[in-house]
Amino acid sequence: MSLFRGIKYFLLSDNSKQKTLRQVLGFYPKNFTLYDQAFTHKSVVNDNVESDKVSNERLEFLGDAILGSIIAEYFFQKFPFEDEGFLTKIRSKLVSRNFLNQLSVDIGLDTFLETSANLNRSKSIYGDAFEALIGAIYLDKGYDLCRKFVVQKIIKDYVDIDELLATETNFKSKLIEHTQSKKISYKFQTVAVETGSMKFFKCELYVEHAEPIIGEGNSKKRAEQEAARLFFEKF
Repeated sequence: MSLFRGIKYFLLSDNSKQKTLRQVLGFYPKNFTLYDQAFTHKSVVNDNVESDKVSNERLEFLGDAILGSIIAEYFFQKFPFEDEGFLTKIRSKLVSRNFLNQLSVDIGLDTFLETSANLNRSKSIYGDAFEALIGAIYLDKGYDLCRKFVVQKIIKDYVDIDELLATETNFKSKLIEHTQSKKISYKFQTVAVETGSMKFFKCELYVEHAEPIIGEGNSKKRAEQEAARLFFEKF
């Protein structure tokens, strides 16, 4: 059963929110406003400028840094004889956008996230929400409890380390190596796309002798990585 159990958090009463967070996080939060913010996508705020809601973007920024630190420490302790290169690579895999997006869906976080009704949801917003949740837990309870949540509730139950070690995450680098070995050309053509209050990036990947591939992401880098990933998935 997923950690977040498919609950529509933002539709619950304040009392039910408190009980739900206690159940799924394993501790009783103090500042519930932080969690409301963690589960609020910017599209909700942009749709209602008079609302007092705050989006999860700042918490995402903080959570990204905290999560990276926790994961680095975890792998440092788990693999005492591995060098810096190995530790950097495996940490990058676990905190990669593709991995966090899928992890967030696996634990049911997608049902907690409040977005605009008109938003075309993509998995990228779920990885962002997970980082925002980590930021909220850190501010509410501190580093030690935040680390405990990540290790005991997330890594142990939802992360297969052996599978992670075998997973390729830097698909753009893999594409470059592939095209060089085959002596064929490739080209990324990435543009910013605005739809109302939302902005994302669309990348068209052209590889010689292959059909064009389109990838999307909330940054140019992520759009290119997604296009490269889809290339290997298809061909």
